Amino acid sequence: MHVIGIAGFSGSGKTTLVERLIPLLKAAGQRVSVVKHAHHSFNIDHEGKDTWRHRAAGAFEVVVASSNRLALMREFEQPASLTVHQLLAELHNGVDWVIVEGFKNSDLHKLEVWRPATGQAPRYVDDPFIVAIATDAPGQLPQATARPVLDLNQPQDVVDWLLANADRFDYRAEVYA
Repeated sequence: MHVIGIAGFSGSGKTTLVERLIPLLKAAGQRVSVVKHAHHSFNIDHEGKDTWRHRAAGAFEVVVASSNRLALMREFEQPASLTVHQLLAELHNGVDWVIVEGFKNSDLHKLEVWRPATGQAPRYVDDPFIVAIATDAPGQLPQATARPVLDLNQPQDVVDWLLANADRFDYRAEVYA
């Protein structure tokens, strides 16, 4: 499988880009999964539902499945900060691409999403794992770079670049073990 991180500050357009990349990769015959980091407590379950009641009763894991989808919810007895590599190990092996959003400090190859409107300095200057930049303002990059600079508003160009460079994003779990 190929793994690409999408990094950037809040408001830069990471989620919008990921949302646009997925159908384009699927149209190219690729199966895509996403790993998303949440900065706060989140819940995909609702009070009163059977699965919520099972978790509230103390189940460590609850798997709910239908003919269309499967969801696994795991409760940590103590707060746990899983690495992106631990989360990647949880995914199904039959996927072509995994897009990782939100692990900006990870040691994965990353595409930085940068917009000057966020007021944040780009990360590519100091992050050797950023291999390309997607921006809507290439002329405003504060430092020249040999990395590819892609048009954030042309997601097909980003997909074409990813597919042309797919070998660069081969993920080998043993490298990170």
